[in-house]
Amino acid sequence: MQYGICNLSIVPLRSEASDKSELISQVLYGDIFKIIEPRKKWSKIRLAFDKYEGWIDNKQYFELSEEQYKYLNNEKPVLTLDLVEFIEDQNNQLHPVVLGSTLNGLSILNHHYEGTSTDQVAPKNKLLDTAFLYLNAPYLWGGKTAFGIDCSGFTQMVYKLNGYKLLRDASQQASQGEALSFIEESEPGDLAFFDNEEGIITHVGIIMPDNYIIHAHGKVRIDRIDHSGIYNVDTKTHTHKLRVIKKVI
Repeated sequence: MQYGICNLSIVPLRSEASDKSELISQVLYGDIFKIIEPRKKWSKIRLAFDKYEGWIDNKQYFELSEEQYKYLNNEKPVLTLDLVEFIEDQNNQLHPVVLGSTLNGLSILNHHYEGTSTDQVAPKNKLLDTAFLYLNAPYLWGGKTAFGIDCSGFTQMVYKLNGYKLLRDASQQASQGEALSFIEESEPGDLAFFDNEEGIITHVGIIMPDNYIIHAHGKVRIDRIDHSGIYNVDTKTHTHKLRVIKKVI
């Protein structure tokens, strides 16, 4: 088995071994992974954080030994807290890193970082403070940053920055936590899931006080939520049909 770490800021994770293939997620600086299918120019990887799989360009990661991978995988994650900061390499060149990047591999990569960071598990009431950092970020299928993010990437990153693990896709996240019977039982920070006409969960957002929700739809935005679903305050229509509310923490 081979192993790797992302040594660049935001690397595409694709559904197939091609630059033209669908972007299914992003690998952020410091993310570690197993290489489960190496090829000449591309590798299929499984991320350590959420076990998500996809294809990465071989020019866009740094190879780890098994010992280095196991060491990093057992470490408590240290994450960047700045929207954008820089790490400095051994040649004194600067590399941008975005909010929620992982710093545990700095010494292995021979990089230096002076920005703010956290390794704490925050109380649930801090989730919304983190969510607001992404407000107005444009929607991007597969995105995980304030420069482009999808609905489940948004919820995953908000939880990650507060010390909690969510799976990558909305349908996967819906398998986590405890289901609530009514919106009235929910607390700020709980997750609301929405399905399509076939009953497949395709959307997720974070519950706010007073029947509001913050979610990525066109951009990270705040809308009303009721028993039917999300009510878009701009178009004055329901855009998503509520399926279930889950309490993960």
